[in-house]
Amino acid sequence: MSQTIRHPEILEIARRDGKVTVEWLAEHFGVTLQTIRRDLSDLAEAGRLERVHGGAVLPSGTVNIAYEERRRLAAASKQAIARACAAQIPEDCSIFLNIGTSTEAVAAELIHHRNLLVVTNNMNVANILSNKADCDVIVTGGRMRHSDGGLVGDLTSAAIREFKFDIGVIGCSALDADGDILDFDVQEVGVSRTILNRSRRSLLVADHTKFNRSAPARIGSLADLDMFLTDAPLPGDLARRCADWGTEVELAPPPDPDATG
Repeated sequence: MSQTIRHPEILEIARRDGKVTVEWLAEHFGVTLQTIRRDLSDLAEAGRLERVHGGAVLPSGTVNIAYEERRRLAAASKQAIARACAAQIPEDCSIFLNIGTSTEAVAAELIHHRNLLVVTNNMNVANILSNKADCDVIVTGGRMRHSDGGLVGDLTSAAIREFKFDIGVIGCSALDADGDILDFDVQEVGVSRTILNRSRRSLLVADHTKFNRSAPARIGSLADLDMFLTDAPLPGDLARRCADWGTEVELAPPPDPDATG
């Protein structure tokens, strides 16, 4: 199999899983480890991947991954995390769901909850819940980002400050090794901070791919949250730090695709 055939599939696997390893790819394609290392180096030189020890990850930087790619990335993990998050949300409560494909997955898992007040700056969340008669949906004002239907800016933050939510659910673009929660859009960061400030209980939903990425703007720290829902063990000593901070961590691994029955 030529590299022109392997490269697109390697990228698709990286988008799906967030990371590729040399050993797994070599076995998958039936080629040598050296061949895969060359493939990954070529893709890194082209800016399509970033090399890490033992493999490669999607590139990080000052620009986020395109929205449709984010929707596909770690989709099974996002669904599992969303299901675990929905289990933390009681009926008859007020919640905020912010911008992101992870929070959109949470919205989809809330379809069977009753009597919710959902405030959001995410047009996709509003559309997901638009046909739910017993769910009162309020959309904040603000400047709409055409890339993902997100509403950001001072108008958005001003609208959020008019509420006090039972639960605020946010996503992020990256999670630093010291527990800092990161994003790309400074205006979105301001909105996320306002959400946390106006929520009695705050939850972060973020899958394992965020551990391997970086972004320039800081939302806050895991220390500021009540719960972090993810799908893989936290890197380094971050789990111990969360315990010290009083931030509960819940792991929601996706279903085993090879499981039967």
